[in-house]
Amino acid sequence: MLRVGSKSACMACRNLVSTNMGVRFRVPLQKLHPLSRAIHHRYSGNANPQRPPHRTAARYFTSMSRLPMRPPKPPPGTGGRGHQQQRNFWVAQLAARLLKLRYILLGSAVGGGYTAKKTYDEWKEMLPDFSEYNWVIPDFVWELSEQIDLEKLAKALPEIEEIAKLLPDFNKIGENFTFLKSLLSSGEVDQLQEELLRTQLKYQRMLERVEKENKELRKVVLQKDDKGIHRRKVKKSLIDLYSEVLDILSDYDANYNTQDHLPRVVVVGDQSAGKTSVLEMIAQARIFPRGSGEMMTRSPVKVTLSEGPHHVAMFKDSGREFDLTKEDDLAALRHEIELRMRKSVKEGQTVSCETISLSVKGPGIQRMVLVDLPGVISTVTAGMASDTKETIFSISRAYMQNPNAIILCIQDGSVDAERSIVTDLVSQMDPQGKRTIFVLTKVDLAEKNLASPNRIQQIVEGKLFPMKALGYFAVVTGKGSSGESIDSIKDYEEDFFQNSRLLRDGMLKAHQVTTKNLSLAVSDCFWKMVRESVEQQADVFKASRFNLETEWKNNYPRLRELDRNELFEKAKNEILDEVISLSQVTPQHWEAILQKKLWERVSTHVIENIYLPAAQTTDSGTFNTTVDIKLKQWTDKQLPHKALEVAWETLQEEFARFMAEYKGKDQDDIFDKLKEAVKDESIKRHKWNERAKDSLVSTQYIHSPCVQGVIQHNALEDRSITDKPQWDAAIQFMEETLQSRLKDTESVIRDMVGPGWRQRWLSWMNRTPDQHIRNETKNELERLLKLHDEHTAYLANDEVTTVRKNLEGRGVEVDPVLIKDTWHQLYRRHFLQKALSHCNLCKRGFYYYQRHFVDSELECNDVVLFWRIQRMLVITANTLRQQLTNTEVRRLEKNVKEVLDDFGEDMEKKTHLITGRRVQLAEDLKKVREIQEKLEAFIEALHKEK
Repeated sequence: MLRVGSKSACMACRNLVSTNMGVRFRVPLQKLHPLSRAIHHRYSGNANPQRPPHRTAARYFTSMSRLPMRPPKPPPGTGGRGHQQQRNFWVAQLAARLLKLRYILLGSAVGGGYTAKKTYDEWKEMLPDFSEYNWVIPDFVWELSEQIDLEKLAKALPEIEEIAKLLPDFNKIGENFTFLKSLLSSGEVDQLQEELLRTQLKYQRMLERVEKENKELRKVVLQKDDKGIHRRKVKKSLIDLYSEVLDILSDYDANYNTQDHLPRVVVVGDQSAGKTSVLEMIAQARIFPRGSGEMMTRSPVKVTLSEGPHHVAMFKDSGREFDLTKEDDLAALRHEIELRMRKSVKEGQTVSCETISLSVKGPGIQRMVLVDLPGVISTVTAGMASDTKETIFSISRAYMQNPNAIILCIQDGSVDAERSIVTDLVSQMDPQGKRTIFVLTKVDLAEKNLASPNRIQQIVEGKLFPMKALGYFAVVTGKGSSGESIDSIKDYEEDFFQNSRLLRDGMLKAHQVTTKNLSLAVSDCFWKMVRESVEQQADVFKASRFNLETEWKNNYPRLRELDRNELFEKAKNEILDEVISLSQVTPQHWEAILQKKLWERVSTHVIENIYLPAAQTTDSGTFNTTVDIKLKQWTDKQLPHKALEVAWETLQEEFARFMAEYKGKDQDDIFDKLKEAVKDESIKRHKWNERAKDSLVSTQYIHSPCVQGVIQHNALEDRSITDKPQWDAAIQFMEETLQSRLKDTESVIRDMVGPGWRQRWLSWMNRTPDQHIRNETKNELERLLKLHDEHTAYLANDEVTTVRKNLEGRGVEVDPVLIKDTWHQLYRRHFLQKALSHCNLCKRGFYYYQRHFVDSELECNDVVLFWRIQRMLVITANTLRQQLTNTEVRRLEKNVKEVLDDFGEDMEKKTHLITGRRVQLAEDLKKVREIQEKLEAFIEALHKEK
């Protein structure tokens, strides 16, 4: 029998419901719980076993969307059983929903309150509206929608106690949410926003890179022209040609000091004075990010306005068009501008001088180029860089210093004129007012708040501010709501001025009001100045081009004129070739250098901590036991990490070697700084594979942290030397190691005792007093070793006393510690000499080792030890080589490509790494040529338009 509320009962209920989709029921109905049988009979078309089926399950489920507005009367004689069964069916569905809710709540409690809220909102929106079916759903369900009460749930659902027990403790979850909320309120929200912004900027860079590559590919495809179909040149508008010239000039001379004297409209004003609103009215679209009282314009935004059939916007470096008639595209455009502004701002700064170029086309838009600058501020507030005020002033001056720039000075009419900062700045840049147009915004608020309307008249007549202007305008840019449309703002502006007593009483002239009249006046002034100055500027760039070309011919007659971007691409290809060469290193080379470096790293530990302590024991059994214990400890703790350190260092050294070798072949040193920076940054970013950090990769692939020790330990456990060449190789390895140690020991002893008699006589060298004492001690200890050839490694206390008294008898005062230190080096030399003699004897010992003969004179356990070490080095080098060639080299290649891509997008980095007069000359020459060509094309189109 199935217990009520048990897991089996739940499974049975699920199987019953699945009969609607054709699944055959396999459990006998007599063995089911009464509720399960009722559900089965009710929804399989037989609500009463004695009555014939009146409706199939499929019809029932499809008719759920057409449930009546009020409950039907139960059939006579049923006692309302059908109604109760419907309630039970909704109970089962609610239980399933609650189980799903359990996982959402548990996941949100662990993952964070933000994710939980989002998931809950999405889940809630997916639920249907049951307001019309109150008769079907029990009353307690509506209580659950406000607060989940487990006690009411248990009373209303007495048959699903087990399900109720599975639900989480909502009190604890509430505590977790309270804790998360406190975290978020203490700064986590800002951190999350910054993280989101960084991610958006990352994908923005990726998108820009893809768009750039796509643009280049289109050019290549069009240039091939395989079928002989000539491309039709797209005719650009006059303002677009002019805007391209300004874009090139921005890159060529960012400070606008000397070269760039071409006209543009520079929009300046105090923060929140309405600059952005005026620009949007001229562009006829809400295109800029908006904020209440906070700085939104963080970098200059150049907007090229032109007339066109469709109202669209586009960035100069992107092919995407934003439809300005659609709110979604407008929101996307504002978000894109904000992202680009934040991307241009360097870390630790608030504003940037990097220009964002945007073009806007639409019906009735006046042709001109405007530059929206960050609003001028009087005080640096919290969250801003300390130099923000000075930086904004510097950017504004740089743009306004252009003698052909039209200054559109925006002044807030709703505040006192004495609070204005920008008017003083404008009067300094254009004291005669020959290129300044003054705009008074928020005139509706000014008329409402000012007691004397004559003050507005004084402003627009140029009598109140200490500045002069070509013209004065008064505009209204809406009621202050960011949700207002441009059309509604236009209507509001026209209605205001039609009904305003400022215009009616003659305080304002009709041509001085509305943004429409303003845009017409600015456009006329802009084109007048363009015609007056453009040909003169073209002549300036023609002369500059001639001077630069002459300098290049005289200094670099045999070299191509490659600018910084072209040089970077050339260096990029060379670096990638070097990285590819790294993947072509032979396995033998990898294993040889890995084996050599690994032995250099571990040889001291093997000799000092394993071989010497074991070799100084008395018998073969003790030697093998000591060796096995110390080898096991070594492989468990130190050896795996040492092996990975060696592999990582080897990869770095080989990468650096390839870069250095390639640099030596290239006579051009322009790329040296770039290659060094790419190498350092790639190695810095490269982290050893986490799976291999605590484990050595095996001959296949190893992902277990303990397998490294297993491989190396198994190699060290093996004592079976199978042939004579292996034996000879082990003896050679042992001899080379011992001779190297003996040489080092003799060098230490020479330093201790000073120069010998030959050096003293021939080189006129003398011993120090300390060296003299050391030499006398050495002579005394050597006599002791000759008497006791099998002496242990340590001196007994009585032996130390004897040596000390013998030296005192010769007038040498010596410290016991000095005696022991000297003994350690002398005994070490003595032992190594004996070990080498024994190694020479073991050259003929393979026959005895192979047949397990017992001969005390030829117990070559030390040879077997060195064979085990040698074999471990070979196996470890092989496995490390596989990890390097299969994984790490490829990952390093990927890091190099990522570093090159990042450097390629960072113009400041390229400018710092690719330097020299040759580079700068090529840069200037390319830009000047491009500017001159664009200017000539623009002048030609300008003459045709006349």
